[in-house]
Formats: sequence, C-alpha cells, structure tokens
Amino acid sequence: MAKTKKKYDISYTQNRELSWLKFNQRVLEEACDPTVPLYERLKFVSIFESNLDEFFMIRVGSLLDLSLLKGSRIDKKSGMTPTEQLKKIFKEVAPLYKQRDKIFNEIKEQLHEHDIYHMSIKDLDGKDRKFIEQYFKNYIFPVLSPQIVDTLHPFPHLPNKSLNIIVMMANEDKTTYGMIPVPQSLPSVLYLPGNTVRYVMMEKIILEFAHIVFDMFEIVDKTIIAVTRNADISPEDEVFADDDDYRHHMKKILKKRKRLAPVRLEVQNDADPLLLDYLCERLNIKKEQVFKSKAPLCMSYVFSLHERFSMETTREISYPAFEPQQPAAVNKRESMISQVQKKDVVLHYPYETMEPFLRLIKEAAQDENVISIKITIYRLANNSKLVESLIEAAENNKDVTVLMELRARFDEQNNIDWAERLEDAGCTVIYGFEGFKVHSKICLITHLVNNKIQYITQIGTGNYNEKSSKMYTDLSFMTASEAIGNDAANFFKNMAISNLDGQYAHLLVAPNSLKPGLMNLIDEEIMKAQSGYNGRIVMKMNSLTDREMITKLSEASCAGVKINLIIRGICCLVPGIKDRTENITVVSILGRFLEHSRIYCFGEGPGMHMYISSADIMTRNMEKRVEIACPILDSQVKQQIYHILDIQLQDNVKARLLCDNKQYEKRKNLNNQKIDSQSYFMEEALKENKKPVNLEKEQNEIIVVEAQASSVQDETKSTTKYVIPRLKPKRTKKSRLLLAVNASKKK
Repeated sequence: MAKTKKKYDISYTQNRELSWLKFNQRVLEEACDPTVPLYERLKFVSIFESNLDEFFMIRVGSLLDLSLLKGSRIDKKSGMTPTEQLKKIFKEVAPLYKQRDKIFNEIKEQLHEHDIYHMSIKDLDGKDRKFIEQYFKNYIFPVLSPQIVDTLHPFPHLPNKSLNIIVMMANEDKTTYGMIPVPQSLPSVLYLPGNTVRYVMMEKIILEFAHIVFDMFEIVDKTIIAVTRNADISPEDEVFADDDDYRHHMKKILKKRKRLAPVRLEVQNDADPLLLDYLCERLNIKKEQVFKSKAPLCMSYVFSLHERFSMETTREISYPAFEPQQPAAVNKRESMISQVQKKDVVLHYPYETMEPFLRLIKEAAQDENVISIKITIYRLANNSKLVESLIEAAENNKDVTVLMELRARFDEQNNIDWAERLEDAGCTVIYGFEGFKVHSKICLITHLVNNKIQYITQIGTGNYNEKSSKMYTDLSFMTASEAIGNDAANFFKNMAISNLDGQYAHLLVAPNSLKPGLMNLIDEEIMKAQSGYNGRIVMKMNSLTDREMITKLSEASCAGVKINLIIRGICCLVPGIKDRTENITVVSILGRFLEHSRIYCFGEGPGMHMYISSADIMTRNMEKRVEIACPILDSQVKQQIYHILDIQLQDNVKARLLCDNKQYEKRKNLNNQKIDSQSYFMEEALKENKKPVNLEKEQNEIIVVEAQASSVQDETKSTTKYVIPRLKPKRTKKSRLLLAVNASKKK
C-alpha cells in the first residue's frame, strides 16, 4: 500500500527563498538609511550584492537541479514546486536590482561632497583621459587574453562571477562575437592622480578600449557581463573510494564547482537584444535569468576604498571606531584557567573581546597539568592565534585533537590548508562524518590535578575566528562544570568513533537529540499554559525553516504560550495569524554588526531553561549536521544572557517586525524613546571599562547617545537620539578598592 504524503497547513507559513529575499531587501534598506554613515551605506550595497551572489549560487542552483528531476517536489511551507519557486524568485529579484541601482547612484552622488568620485570615462578631461590611455597601453593591454568566437574558436568557459567584456562586431556580411576576460591580476579600480579620491572601474577601461583589441572589426555593441554558476555541491553525494584521501577529494570538488551550470547572467547597462539572445543560447539560460545592472557587477572594491580616505573623511562617513572591550567579569591579571574554575564566564562578541578565550587556550598549551585539548573547527581567520596555541600545545607533548570540517562552504581551501599545518605540527586531525557536517563549536581542556581529571569546556554560538568575532554578535561560554565536561568528553569520544547516536545528560546534540529536546521543552510550556500558568518562549536565531518545529510553535501559540522570536534572516513562520500564530511575534535586527548568536529560552524566572547553540532551527541543522545546544545553569550567566534578549526585544531603531501580511515594518516608537540595541551594548561595554563615552547628557534614568547623519538635501547635520535604559553600577566595595589601588599605581 502506497504511503500518502503528509499535508501541511500553509496558512501561517511562507516560502524560504522569498523570505530570504525580504531579508536581503532589509540589508538594502540599511543602505538608504540617512542615519547610517555614508561609507557604511555603500558597504551595505556591496553586502547586498555578495548576499545575492551566494543566494543564486546555492539556493537558485539547488532549485534548478530539483526542477530537472522527475516528479514534483512540493515546498512544505508554500505548496510551490521548484519551477514555481524559480519563477517567483526571478520576478521578485528584478525590482531589487532597480532599487539597488537607485541607492548606489544616490550614494555615489553624495560622496562627491567628501571629494570621493566614482568616475565615468566619458566625464574625464583631456589630461585624465590621456592618463587612462597610457595606463591601458602599458599595463592592461599586454596582459589581456581576447578571443574571437567562431567555428575554430568555441565559446569560452566563463568562470563563476568573473568579469568579461563581450563585443558584437560586423564582419563583412555576418556578425562576429569577441570576448575579453578581465584579468584577475589587475586591480579592481584605477585611481586617478590628484588630491581627491577619484577612480575608474577596471572593466570600464577595458570596455572603452575594446576597439583597440579588435581593431580589424567594426564594433556594433559591447557590454560587461558576469555569469553566476551553481555552486551547490554536496560532497557527501559524491562517490569516492573508502581509501581516498579526503583532503584530495575536497580539492577535486572545488575544481568541479568552478565549472557548474550557469544560473544567472548579469549585464552592465543595456545591451543589443541580438547580443542577449546569443548569450542566452550559449549559456543555456532563459531571459528571466538575465538581470541588467547600472551599478558595478562586482563591488568587493568598496571595502578597500577607505585606504584612500583622510582621517577627517573617515570620521565623517564611517562608523565611529569601536574596539571589543575587556569583559568586566574577567581579570586580565589572573589566570583564565583559575577564573573559569571559580565561576562560569560568558563573552559577548563583538562588544567584548575574544582575548580571554584565546588566553585560556594559550595557558592550556603551556600548563603542565593539561593533558589534552580537543576542539571542533568550522571556520578560521587567515591568521589564527588559536591555531598557533594548538600547535604550541602539540609541541609541548599534549594530546591535541582537531575535528576539522572541510565542507564549510567557500572556506574549504582555507580549512584544507589549516588541517595540513596542524597535522604537520603533530595534532590529530579528523574530518567528521560522510553525509553530516560538523557545525558545533566546542572545545574541551582536560587536566590532571592530584590524580583527578578536571575539565574546562567552552561552547560557542559562532566560529573560532578572530576576525569575525569583531563583526558578528556571538556568545562564548566557558565552564568548569563537571556535568557538562563529562558530556563534552563523551561527545569527542563519539566523534572519534563515528557514533552519531551518543547519549548525553545535559547537552542537546544533533542529529540525535537536539530537535526532540527543543520540542520537549516547547511541550512543557504548552502544558503550563493548559494548566493555567504562564507559558513563555523566547528564541534568537538566524533562520527558522524547519516545518515540524514551526508546527510545534503554532501549537504552543494556540495553547496560549507567549512567544517572542528574534530572527535576523529567513523566517518561514508568519506571526499574527488568528488561531495559528496570534501569540507569536517575530523581530529582525540588522545593524552595524551581524546578529549571529542562537539563544533558546523556555519558561520564566528561576525555573527558566536556557540554551545557547551553534544551530539555527533549520532542518539541515537539526537532521543533517552535528550541532550542540548547551544549557546555562549558572543563574548569573543566565541573567547576563537574558539581558541581551530583553534589550533586543525593546529595540525600535534597527528592529523590524514581521507582520501577518509577510512584510516587515519598523517598530513604532510609542513612548518617544529610541532604543538601538547594538549601540546600547557598545555603550555598556565601554561603560563597564570606564572608557570615555560619547554622551550628550546624563540623567538618572537614561543615557542619550548622539549619531550624526548627513542630510540628503543639504550639508546640515541632523541628530538622532537613542534613549537607552541607564545601567545600574555593579561595583562592589572590593572592586572599588582595587580601582583606587590601580589608579594610585598609575600615578
């Protein structure tokens, strides 16, 4: 008897891909927010573009593959087939390009007020034009590799997102096409001589002088193009022999990625319809997959522009400098091992520095009582202090085990390189499981004191990446809890023997116990509500897509459980739907830093169950990855983390509410007090360290923080005031005494 497919209620859910496009639209909204400094707005345009690139490479690529399979695979949240989703995506993306182009042009014009000019070649005077011509002849022309496309010269392979000049030419009675790849060896932009920052895009220069390259033909039309290719390779689906070296296998996968099928064609400005038809035929894509852009097709150059700015210009158009602060709960002069043994410590990136954790590993590498360090690694910085300490530990004859995930998308080569270096230093490197990415962030330090094993466990919501710890909001939790340490030791033992079904007393570990564990915690809140008590759930994550978890949250809402969700990106649940999700609110926060921490809270007061995790509530995280959710047992740490959620739920500056019509709206400011949660946490970190703070005035109840914003209409400055609940001092008598002693020492 054939199985009948389960039908899902889609009255309170929405499509994952369309929800993601709304997220990227919110990124674009940051680019047109006049309270955001001008250069930062330009960065948001660049981020929007790179986000969209990855979306087409991964999500659109995956849907195109699914659309070719026999049988219809229906989306559980929208009821659409892959083909229907693609049509909707292409329709929704086209207006975003127009919006992006408009915003980019506005920012470009406003930058003129700061002597920053994105130049068009047609606007150059004779002297600058001559400089460009000489540069082309001396430095560009010699490294070009042009090609005619005809019977003897087949249409070339266009690498993913590479820039190319395509030229349509008249050759006697027929049309001929030519291609000029933009060499990667050339800089993205060419700066013009002078005291101001003036630059021309490199591809524009090559486009301008294409007639010199193809001087034997009459050019009919020419344009700049970029092809986006499907990059959704799942290495676990690739067949490879058991005795193959896994690193070698991953290297082959990366080469294959560069040659996958096109999913999008981007064209700079308008192009002859005949030329577009030719490209669509050669690339085997449809017209709806072609997108016209007035802005540059690659905007990675934006992040290096600041190198040309004066200090004054940088201050005027960039965010004020902020360095992650030393946590108030950590003593710089005391051993980190000693401090964590006394009490649990949580770090809040990027407001607090990663340095205490790095110091913990450094100490462990040198401590004669430490016998082993075990860690899972997903992404690392190019220059990693963490790896240096792990290598030092191995050189000091400690057992260092690194579970390195080689399939961290777009970081594969970096991880391969680090794995080889760690192995060379004597570390044991293992690579996880076939079919399951290891995405958990856990580190276990084992030391032997008086013949007794003791543990220090660190569990984080984000990567062990020193660079991203200054840009992403994450939590890093360190504890000497014997219970959690025992679970962590059990976890690493199971990873070493490929056991995904391990049992843990406290940790929730995917793919075995994380999803059932969270569902059980939701059920507990449902039972409370049904018994007449207050049911309460607060969750913070990047994405919510898992259909079963969405259904369970709807069940909780119907039972009367009050649910607040803080979701930066994709949210397939639609809140506020009567008899489905009317007790659920969803807020998204986009700002200077990327919201990245995952926090799951069930209940209220002393009985609250709180977990921090590396996992979003997505089916891939719950069922196809090794993830960890760690309980927070210490009441003080629990209060510290809930404080973060509480402030974010009050945010009415950067927060946007998801409405029942699937659109996001800025939260209304009902009491005329603006609360920007990220600004709050920066001020909080500075205040804890007694650093100078940019305060306009200080009252008993509030702190008012000034933010300067350039006016679009004129050169006047408008002031936005963020009203933030005043922090109560936490200084004890002992801490005040220490401050006085330290101050006298400085004198």
